[in-house]
This record gives sequence, C-alpha cells and structure tokens, in this order.
Amino acid sequence: MATIDGRVPDGAQEITTGQANRVWHVHDPRPYVLKHYGDPARAANEAAALTLLAQHQAPAPRLLGAGYPAARPAWTAQSAIPAEPVPADQLLPEIAGALAAIHRIPGPYAGRLAGAQRHRTWRHYLHDRLDTYAAASPDLAPTAANLHRELDATDRKIEPRLLHHDLRPGHLVHPPNSSSLLLDWELAAFGDPLSDLARLAVRLDLPHPTATLHLAHQPNAEAEGRINLYWSIHLLADAALSTDPALRERARAHLSLRPHDPLDTGPLV
Repeated sequence: MATIDGRVPDGAQEITTGQANRVWHVHDPRPYVLKHYGDPARAANEAAALTLLAQHQAPAPRLLGAGYPAARPAWTAQSAIPAEPVPADQLLPEIAGALAAIHRIPGPYAGRLAGAQRHRTWRHYLHDRLDTYAAASPDLAPTAANLHRELDATDRKIEPRLLHHDLRPGHLVHPPNSSSLLLDWELAAFGDPLSDLARLAVRLDLPHPTATLHLAHQPNAEAEGRINLYWSIHLLADAALSTDPALRERARAHLSLRPHDPLDTGPLV
C-alpha cells in the first residue's frame, strides 16, 4: 500500500457533499477515503472519535492516518465502506443497533473529544453552546435565555456517553453481510444520548422529537422532557449558525412556536 500522507493521489474521485470539507475516494491500491478539513479542530475530533470507536469495536470506519494541526490542510484517511446510505425513510429502524453500541461508550468529561474545551458536566457544555449561539445571532438571545433557564431546571446528573452528534440521512450505511455503520464523526462529543436523538429529529424534520424516543435506553416522562429541551437547543444552533438559508429559516419557524417563558417579555426570535 502506498504511503498515506494527506495528498490527493492521481485518479482519486472527489465525493465531497458538505460545505466545510473536501473528500475523495482513493481507489488504488487499497481503497480509502481521504478527507481535508476547513477546521483543524474537526480533524482532531474525528481522529479521536475513530480511535475510540476502534478500541470498542464500534460500528464506524477505521482511521488509517491523520495530519493536524500543523498539516495544511488538516486531514484524515479512513477505511472505505462499500455501501449505499440507508434511505431517510428507513433510518429510524436501521439506526437502532449502531446507536446502542455507541451510546454504551463512556466519556470522562462532557464536550468534544479533541480540539475544543472540555467541560466538567454536560450542563456546563450546553450552557457554553447556548452562549455561542446567542453571540452569533443576538436577536436569538431571548430564546437562548429561556433555554438557559430550562436547562437549569433539569436537575439531573448526566453520565457522559459517546455521541455522534450529526445524525442525518447519508451518515448511516449498511454494507452487504454486515451491520450498519455510522460515518462522519467530526462533531462527536461526550454527553447525553438523548441529544443524539433530538438532533436526528431535527435533521429528519420530524414534527416532534418524541418520534425518536423509542431509541432511548429508558424512554419515560423525564426523558421526554430532556429530549424536548435538546431539540430546541439543536434548532437554535441551526437558526444561529447554519449557512443554509432554508435550514436556518426552518429552525427559526420551529422556535417561534415555542411557548413564551413567563419571565421573558421579549419575542422568542
């Protein structure tokens, strides 16, 4: 096998689908996927996630090489998965096994695995994210303030578990004669598995996040409250940071339907 050094070999086929990174399928002599990142922190995080997943024999590609933070651009090389993505209308039943395996992996703190601040608790991590969204879109600060209060009202200690944190159609594949695998781990974090389910509900544009609650380890009324809160936080992230105008406006429309906090006299959006 030729040395993998982050450079794009002759004959590599570009398969880029996102906006921040460029991705190639390298065919010869051993197929692999080469990924160049716009943000070196995401390369570090994906490499850390794939290393952890391999240690636990979890359903994900294998890391073959990586270059960050000095490499320009930062890169990872991952094993190629010969499979088509699971269609969106089959995602919920197909993803259950992969999520169960991933959510069993414990974390020593909350937040991204690498390339970002580590947080003492899941609640601290979410408060930090809410501050980021409010700073990016000041008109959404009242919504963020409401969610800060709701977060403080959920008095429950969360034991961090590994989250994919970017569940969406295209990221789950089902190879022939094999279990389903999850791709694209650059946003992986340690936190509450219900946050993964809430993000999936946002990405599938489901009318309510409880449609994914059956995938939870212990679906109950308390879990329903948390998944609703996380759903709103993920919507706020899209409304504040998404570069897709349609996605941003859809998130704002969902947020506008949230009930007003009696302590807040301003508009939600």
